Amino acid sequence: MSSSKTVTLFIQCLVDTIYPEVAQAMVQVFRRLGIALICPTDQTCCGQPAFNSGYRQSARVAARHFIEVFADAEQIVCPSGSCVNMVRHHYPTLFQNDSRWLQRAQILAGRIYEFSEYLVDVLGVEDLGVRFDGKVTYHDSCHLLRGIGVQEQPRKLLTHVLGTELVEMYNSDYCCGFGGAFSVKYPDISNAMVSDKVKNIIDTGADTVVGCDMGCLMNIQGKLSRMGSDIKVMHLAQILAS
Repeated sequence: MSSSKTVTLFIQCLVDTIYPEVAQAMVQVFRRLGIALICPTDQTCCGQPAFNSGYRQSARVAARHFIEVFADAEQIVCPSGSCVNMVRHHYPTLFQNDSRWLQRAQILAGRIYEFSEYLVDVLGVEDLGVRFDGKVTYHDSCHLLRGIGVQEQPRKLLTHVLGTELVEMYNSDYCCGFGGAFSVKYPDISNAMVSDKVKNIIDTGADTVVGCDMGCLMNIQGKLSRMGSDIKVMHLAQILAS
């Protein structure tokens, strides 16, 4: 399959600095589909950490840079629902009193997609012809699910992976407790939440937990590691690049 449009990649901070293999997996999937890619090297953070912490002016600085960098992009794809939610829904809020930047933000908001959302809703792809042997369970990230409404797309992709048994966990949409700055400000509450999440993961009997946001997966992976669990944690792109 090939796409007439070029995809411009926005690589989330956590993926860029800690989990580059997730970006590499996403690139591998797109190349297999015959899609032309661009990855601007001057891209930086979308400004979400500053925005969530109340630093609106700092968030605007990051947002303006993002808009400038991606202004000419036909379609932007990111392996993070929270970052897509920031650009799609909060950039217009940041520039609600600045008509010139508001218009540019709104145009960009209509061009950005989360990875699984783009594959299923834009390309119409559910079966990538890949194989991954194992029992997996899926974690619904808060911003991905509640912010941009992505729920069925990752599941459709997973159910078409040969050798994969998808087992739903109890309260799959229950927050893992990461929330970026939340886990730093309220560590005890965050730990209690991720403990509940990990219990639900273990109860499925799955050997792999899959998600679409590395913030959540990093938090879950950390808890599983501290518990001595051998359950693997993988981004959806890594499964689809198998």
